[in-house]
Amino acid sequence: MAAGALARGLGVLQCLVGHPEGLPLARIAEAVDLPKSAAHRILVTLVEEGFARQHEPTGNYALTLKIVSLGLKHLASSTIFELAVPVLARLATESGQLVRLGLVDGEQLLWVAKSQGARAGLRYDPDHGSEVPFASTASGVAWLSGLSDNDALRLVARQDYDERYPAGHNAPTSLAEVQARIQEARAKGWARVHDSVEEGISAMATPLVDPDNGAPLGVVSIAGPSLQLPDARMEELAPRLLETAAELSGLAASLSQELRSRNRYGVAG
Repeated sequence: MAAGALARGLGVLQCLVGHPEGLPLARIAEAVDLPKSAAHRILVTLVEEGFARQHEPTGNYALTLKIVSLGLKHLASSTIFELAVPVLARLATESGQLVRLGLVDGEQLLWVAKSQGARAGLRYDPDHGSEVPFASTASGVAWLSGLSDNDALRLVARQDYDERYPAGHNAPTSLAEVQARIQEARAKGWARVHDSVEEGISAMATPLVDPDNGAPLGVVSIAGPSLQLPDARMEELAPRLLETAAELSGLAASLSQELRSRNRYGVAG
């Protein structure tokens, strides 16, 4: 009973998100599929606890800043890396491979966090914190798939390849090959490579996108020995990879929005 009441209360809160002008009782009740009397009791409780207010003279209900402050307080006590690691760890455990988070920094993509799922035997665990090669990695192709063709190919063409970027025998040798990989990633929702960035290594990745505007924020990837990541295994893991990306996208977007707000209003961080 208590769990049901909590679920209904959370439903009302979610209904009010994005409506600073507030919503009338009838619309809220309809949106959460509750009788007006039940919705009204929840709203009265939210008002009493300071999470909502009732506008005058419209009578509309709207969220207060209290719930926003709770979220920001939580974010202020954590970094994106601390918040992301448990999410990455779940996918690493399920896949038994290396899972990494890459974030966009200007026109670079940087690996910033990882979790290793392989505890014994063959395992792949390179250093992180480095720039991601665009054309030869699943992470690079996944990020490029969220850009226009012109922007994607421009970034590939300007990235200098040297000894920092090892390549396997399946590394692309032309922009046409890169474009084909990008198109496949767009069609599937995720990118894959075999023996491309390194011999004997395969990887799959999907972009993190801002839920509000679709802008690419980064990528989440699974990488490991090619023997352990054939196409069939990648297809099995794809749904969980996409779910993980959706969870991390919301986190990354929230932090980006808060940082933009602080910069705009000159709030000290």
